[in-house]
Amino acid sequence: MTYSPVLLFLLLAIGAGAAWMRGSRGLAVIVAACAVLPGWWAVRHLPIWMLLVPGSLLVAWGWHRWSRTSAKVTRWGARSRRKSGVASSVDIARVASAAAIRRKAASVRPALSAQPLTARGRIRMSDVGVALCRVGLQRVWASIEDVTLIFGGPRTGKTGWLAGCLLDAPGAAVVTSTRTDLLELTGPLRARRGPTYVFNAVGLGGHASTITFDPLTGCADPVTAAERATDLLAAGSHGGGDREFWDTQARRVLAALMHAAALGELTMRQVLGWVADPDGAHREVTSLLRKSPAPEYVQDATQFVTTNDRTRTSITSTIMPALGWLTSPAASAAASGAHPFDVGDLLDTRATVYLLGAEETQAAPLVCALTGFIAREARRLAAVRPGGRLDPPLTLALDEAALISPVPLQSWTADMGGRGVSIIGAFQSRAQVIARWGETGAAIILNNTAAVMVFGGTRDRDDLSYWSTLAGERDEPVTTTDLHGRLASRTVRRVPVLAPAQIANLPAGQVVVFRRGIPPVIGRVRMAWRRRDVRSHARVVRRRAQAARLRRWRDNAVAGAVDALAARWPERFGALARRMQDEGVDRREREIAAPDNVLQLPGRQS
Repeated sequence: MTYSPVLLFLLLAIGAGAAWMRGSRGLAVIVAACAVLPGWWAVRHLPIWMLLVPGSLLVAWGWHRWSRTSAKVTRWGARSRRKSGVASSVDIARVASAAAIRRKAASVRPALSAQPLTARGRIRMSDVGVALCRVGLQRVWASIEDVTLIFGGPRTGKTGWLAGCLLDAPGAAVVTSTRTDLLELTGPLRARRGPTYVFNAVGLGGHASTITFDPLTGCADPVTAAERATDLLAAGSHGGGDREFWDTQARRVLAALMHAAALGELTMRQVLGWVADPDGAHREVTSLLRKSPAPEYVQDATQFVTTNDRTRTSITSTIMPALGWLTSPAASAAASGAHPFDVGDLLDTRATVYLLGAEETQAAPLVCALTGFIAREARRLAAVRPGGRLDPPLTLALDEAALISPVPLQSWTADMGGRGVSIIGAFQSRAQVIARWGETGAAIILNNTAAVMVFGGTRDRDDLSYWSTLAGERDEPVTTTDLHGRLASRTVRRVPVLAPAQIANLPAGQVVVFRRGIPPVIGRVRMAWRRRDVRSHARVVRRRAQAARLRRWRDNAVAGAVDALAARWPERFGALARRMQDEGVDRREREIAAPDNVLQLPGRQS
């Protein structure tokens, strides 16, 4: 048997490999094509052991070379240069496409695990994912269990994108906002899915609260009292320095006082009175806390009363802003407990709760406490559900959370996603997150976030440098010519993938997405008012308004004619004219009480 074809095959294979390593990809392909025929002859005529032994050694050597750290770094660098430092279509398809998100459907939605694999392709993407943006023909998705944060200046489109996510939320939703635009844009459509409630502690936009929340709810439990005190104080806390020490002391004291009030079935006004007059409240608070299963609260209350005046004043001044909402009639009515609601029923009926607040009011502690109550109760209920998750998940759409609902995101972002609670937060800038949660807290929140969307409009140098650094760098070819335009040299320089100025001046509707597992993506977002269902509802509202105007015009014309007839023949038409005038007054009063341009929600109470 001649071994010339085998030798020729080895020489050609070595030559193809050497050409490929030197970067001559075309030559390597040609040489490899020439090696096909000798290789086929070797496979047909050589014994199997002569093929397996060198083949196994070659595979082992190739696997070792391929898996080495230096090889990985080299491949990553080459891939980054080839894609200019941004995600390619293959990257998006592999990690952030609809198919990639559907592969995790059984884990994020336990109820879908019973479906066969062939049926999972028909799952609605909004049931298992959050649509981030569109890049060409592809759409970038995040899993519904991931935390998504959006950053952008005022009026850059954050609320419009967040409204679309809220409309797609498969289960119950809790929405915080400083304006009524989310309520008016999404409320009627969310009402088709389940009950819609409003908690308006500031009387914003004339919308009355349809639910109430007493902060003392559940505070007979010592753990709940500590959590509620933390939420109330979080709205006025900005962390850092001595402030952190006084926040800790105020949290201990307020938790003890709220626990005592809950044990005595008292109100928050009584807690405010105890804070204002600690000496007069000592005996009553101590007597109530003796019923507590946690005797430590007696020591906390006693220490607060018996400490020196300077320390007590500092603790009192820290607690007072958390109780400032008691001076607002709207907030006091919202916290009266007249229309309480059950979180379990909220989840089962896929209801939506809109929490309205304003930075200039003192209702932020109340909004923060209600948000914390719903989220923690949902986490407790998730522990007894299949897979330890809520299915469908609860969506927390936290618009302007740093202003009106500064919940402990540094811990929630690490834990809530695995419990079936989807968190979507909107902020004006990264600096706003640092100002509210501190440097450490902001770093934890961003590290726990799987998808970050950055809109344009940011002017803070540190924020822009942070996002630019996160995007990385790329190689940019530089060509140098002489005075006559002839080529002198070619070099490569390192430049940012996205310069700070490019991020600051993003066009309207465009975002930079930092998605876990892929390089940055620049795409276009869809605003809620461009959705088909929103436009269809807007057309219905316009038709109703036009019909109402025509009806009023017709009624006014008929009333005018009857008045003219009554003036000419009062005996025959006078009674009819007076009756029509009374009906017109009643109709105008009804229109003033519920005008056409005011959102009407099912179950709304005045």
